[in-house]
Amino acid sequence: MAAPGENLRINGDRLWDSLVEMAKIGPGVAGGNNRQTVTDEDGEGRALFKKWCEDAGLEMGLDKMGTMFARREGTDPDALPVYVGSHLDTQPTGGKYDGVLGVLGGLEIIRTLNDLGIKTKHPIVVTNWTNEEGTRFAPAMLASGVFAGMHELDWAYERTDAKGKKFGDELERIGWKGDEEVGSRKMKAFFELHIEQGPILEDEGIDIGVVTHGQGLWWLQVTLTGKESHTGSTPMPKRRNAGLGMARVTELVHEVAMDYQPDAVGAIGHVEVYPNSRNVIPGKVVFTIDIRSPNQEVLDTMRARIEQGIAQIAEAMDIGFEVEAVGHFDPVTFDEGCVKAVRDAAERLGYSHRNIVSGAGHDACWINRVAPTAMVMCPCVDGLSHNEAEEISKEWATAGADVLMHAVIETAEIVE
Repeated sequence: MAAPGENLRINGDRLWDSLVEMAKIGPGVAGGNNRQTVTDEDGEGRALFKKWCEDAGLEMGLDKMGTMFARREGTDPDALPVYVGSHLDTQPTGGKYDGVLGVLGGLEIIRTLNDLGIKTKHPIVVTNWTNEEGTRFAPAMLASGVFAGMHELDWAYERTDAKGKKFGDELERIGWKGDEEVGSRKMKAFFELHIEQGPILEDEGIDIGVVTHGQGLWWLQVTLTGKESHTGSTPMPKRRNAGLGMARVTELVHEVAMDYQPDAVGAIGHVEVYPNSRNVIPGKVVFTIDIRSPNQEVLDTMRARIEQGIAQIAEAMDIGFEVEAVGHFDPVTFDEGCVKAVRDAAERLGYSHRNIVSGAGHDACWINRVAPTAMVMCPCVDGLSHNEAEEISKEWATAGADVLMHAVIETAEIVE
């Protein structure tokens, strides 16, 4: 494969200007973005991306999940394309870079190749995956999940939002439902650039995260059932306090996660307390446990320990319990060759780098099941993401896109 020289760089100013322009669509209330999937704002962002792709000479494809595929031809019509991208949808109170950097970083690769008149043997396809966030229509990474065969298309179409609207209906309403069969495309490789969404790279002053693994996940929904009673007149020994049970489970989850450091994590997120009155001891609590690890054995052991601990807590407190698994994906090991291409690119360009495990789910985690895949990460300020205060620097974005470009074009093979 060709190894491009160290002087080949993307246009960092143009990439940054594109990020700024896209952030004007679906502005949030505190400086970020609210461009949730298959909303009017999502449609507007898609239209701008399509225009930019067409201006760069790309041919746009659209599948039945609304995923956009902007193709730059290679010199070999039979060569498998190299794919690059991420997502344009955001959280309701999302930032300007989560996902968007990966899509527009991919577009900037094409613009740079065009500027320099560089051709590749393999086509390059810039991708915008639909509904990565999963905030409006669960689950997350919906379109890439259908592409990878993890979900059925009709099942995805039937996902509903908080207002009862169906994903398929909303996709069609905004005009971005394509005819192409989902998953019909074959890939030589897929690369995704993303902000870290954690503090490690910034804390250590490192330019590039070479993502070797993605954490597996279990979401466990727990229901604890005690007995509602008056907070003032019920003797302490006679209480069956579901809220206290949740507190003890919270401590249990933390202890289990700490036993499998450095990469395991765990916490309780969503909580519903009944009757949620200031002078009534909770008779019922429903909450979710989120545990993650890049090691399958550790992940499953954590789940088993937590479920056993919940049973012991419930028995000791004379409260009922139910545990239901409501979300799961296995840990991901990214392709050795693609990871090496990322690492080699960072070294060639003189950027500091380290191996890193992705703590969040990404489209690359599903695509890794059907094609060789790797991820590039850049720092974000204070590790903050899924927040309108999410921030990165132009220098970080440029470094990430530089490494992305070199990994992509090494894989796509420059034609002299």
